[in-house]
Amino acid sequence: MNTIIVTFPRMENGKSIKRILVNNGFEVHAVCTTGAQTLQYADMIEQGIVVCAGRMQDMMYTQLREYLPSYFQMLVLAAPALWEQGVEEHVVALSMPLKVHELLSTLEMMEHTAVRRPKKRRAAERSEEEKQMIRRAKEVLAARNSMTEEEAHRYLQKCSMDSGTSLSETAQMILSML
Repeated sequence: MNTIIVTFPRMENGKSIKRILVNNGFEVHAVCTTGAQTLQYADMIEQGIVVCAGRMQDMMYTQLREYLPSYFQMLVLAAPALWEQGVEEHVVALSMPLKVHELLSTLEMMEHTAVRRPKKRRAAERSEEEKQMIRRAKEVLAARNSMTEEEAHRYLQKCSMDSGTSLSETAQMILSML
């Protein structure tokens, strides 16, 4: 479950949103009134969602999004007039006045997509040993099945997706079968 940081220029609005979220099973890490406070809390946690107003005491949501780490998602609650220019990339927006069920279902959807995101980050963080194992598995597949390296890689990816395992785990299984 993601940790949520609530940021509104008026503390009572932030506390109201926090109460709704906590009563519905969400974990709220902090309630802030400024973007700077939000950034401080964001540095303390691994990943999360910022639920904020379109304008904080010290910055607009666009500036906050720019300064937030990429592994944070943002849900902006603001009047429809703010969306006339369009919504920033990587930002989910809900119009005020707020409907509680829309807020909850939107956060559930954002959490669901965030659960899948760390797997994508891990792919870039493979150890040298894992990279070697994947390379060897592709070489074996290519040699035994008259495949190109690209075809072997696609085959590994498909097997990985079908079995719900990582690419390196799939490569290990293929190598252990030979």
